[in-house]
Amino acid sequence: MADVTARSAVAGPWWWARRRAMVLDVVLAAVSAVECGLEGLPFASETGIPAGLGVLLGVLVGASLLVRRRWPVAVVLVSIGSTPAEMGALLGVVSLYTLAASDVPRRVIALLSGLSLVGTLVVALARLQQDVAADGYRPGVWALVMFAGVVTLGLTAPPVLLGLYVGARRRLVESLRERADGLERELSLLAERAEERAEWARNEERTRIAREMHDVVAHRVSLMVVHAAALQATALKDPEKASRNAALVGDMGRQALTELREMLGVLRSSEAGAGAGSGSGAGEPERLAAVAAAASARVRVAADVVGAGDGGPCLEGLADLVGQSRAAGMAVELSVLGEVRAYGPGVEQTAYRVVQEALTNVHKHAPGARAVVRLAHRDAEVALQVENGPAEAGAEGGPRLPSGGNGLVGMRERVVALGGVFVSGPTEAGGFRVSAVIPAKGASVV
Repeated sequence: MADVTARSAVAGPWWWARRRAMVLDVVLAAVSAVECGLEGLPFASETGIPAGLGVLLGVLVGASLLVRRRWPVAVVLVSIGSTPAEMGALLGVVSLYTLAASDVPRRVIALLSGLSLVGTLVVALARLQQDVAADGYRPGVWALVMFAGVVTLGLTAPPVLLGLYVGARRRLVESLRERADGLERELSLLAERAEERAEWARNEERTRIAREMHDVVAHRVSLMVVHAAALQATALKDPEKASRNAALVGDMGRQALTELREMLGVLRSSEAGAGAGSGSGAGEPERLAAVAAAASARVRVAADVVGAGDGGPCLEGLADLVGQSRAAGMAVELSVLGEVRAYGPGVEQTAYRVVQEALTNVHKHAPGARAVVRLAHRDAEVALQVENGPAEAGAEGGPRLPSGGNGLVGMRERVVALGGVFVSGPTEAGGFRVSAVIPAKGASVV
């Protein structure tokens, strides 16, 4: 906006782009008018017209340089027309330069330059022959032609060549300026898109990390609360059972801390790498794109770190998961159908988390209820179902576990992200059922 204001402030009137150009043309037109006016006197004496008319004609011819930028072809035609009168040397040079530097088609430039060259050559040859004859010297024809040709080329070739060079340079500069403006607009769009991607990656990161934290903490902490309540109830009556419950609480706490430590460690290392990358000398679009890529990578690594390491969540750990719920007092049964297969880390982790969250919900919302976990290995998919009956009336007085209300939402997001199907809802018997079907994606027989 500032650049446009500056340009409009120095813009000249009429057809001049700048006041400086207008001043230059006025000066050139004045000098040319004076020159042609003085040359109009000998022209008037030779042709027999009044001297005043010859001077006026010369002034008008020379003043035509005032419109050289607006009508370069017309000025050159005036110069060619005044060539037989032997007036307007400055007019011819400046008009040819202006014509060659303008955006007039090359064919027109070549035609008018050729006419000017021929006209100047004929006039120079005739004047030279008259001068030589007046002095009584009679050189050869070729000598006269050669001398007249040198004079003609000296008056026409330099301005045409200089004008062609200046015009080509001007067009190149304008082209480079347009390309620079286009690149600036493109970089601005890329910066906006990179910023949007970075914001989307940050939001996605928050959502997925929150889901991972929920999956890691909710199940084990829920079991710890259940065991702590059992420990409180049996501490005096059955010290041996209380000791076992205390050991289970400690084991579950250590497992939860280990998983959280692994996840937070990966997040810290990813953030450190992203911060080092953003401190480089890259431009704003590249920096924003790097931030978005680092955030996305951090999300993926954080989401998979628990399932990628040894002993992490996988289908082989379902038996231990069910055993932990049994140890907490839940009557739960595990049923595995089909040929056991190994799946990708994402599929196994998602299946494990679905079962884990479903059992956690049973602990929270249906204490004392009986649960059944079914796992079916199929040709191109793995199917899961966790179903529980209604909560027992005598178990209502157990520990009350808080619920964030996002468990089912998180399970659905995980399954749908892998192209699967997730269904949940109450059963006719008063319980609750969670079902999921996840594509195998390259499973191999164990």
